[in-house]
Amino acid sequence: MKLYMTSGTYDYLKKIEDKHPNETMVTMQNPDTAVLIHETSAETLFKEPRSYEVIDSSGSFDLAGFAVLNNIPVTDEGRPLFEHRFKNRAGLIENEPGFAAIRVLRPLESNTYIILTLWKDEKSFRDWQSSKAYEKAHENRGTESGIDKQPQIFSSPSYVTKYYIPEEDE
Repeated sequence: MKLYMTSGTYDYLKKIEDKHPNETMVTMQNPDTAVLIHETSAETLFKEPRSYEVIDSSGSFDLAGFAVLNNIPVTDEGRPLFEHRFKNRAGLIENEPGFAAIRVLRPLESNTYIILTLWKDEKSFRDWQSSKAYEKAHENRGTESGIDKQPQIFSSPSYVTKYYIPEEDE
């Protein structure tokens, strides 16, 4: 499975999504930009997308109203360790109220992996951040066994982008 992203104005991207109702697509926006994601095992409809391979997946986009993209630049040497950690994650996030989906995305043309989580709403995401499941998922952060302490695994600092997914009637 592949996931493709393209940016543009919300109205333009939404028209593309609406024109292809049989495709798995989600248009989302924040105050700065809009993004359209296309998940498919076929070729994408986008002309110049950012392309990713889905290496872990759970849930669906159907109930999503809020998206969080954790963008993590990883060195070539760090890729196997990084992927191993995510392929063997506890999977507790799937049980959280308001959780819709997770996609762990391997970049095909860059060094930046994306951990995409989709939520019913922003409150569900914030509630997860203060949950025991979040603590468990991040319990090794900052410790010697934490992935963030592994030498030469990250090529630059990670960053988070957040988007809202307007309901059809908004």
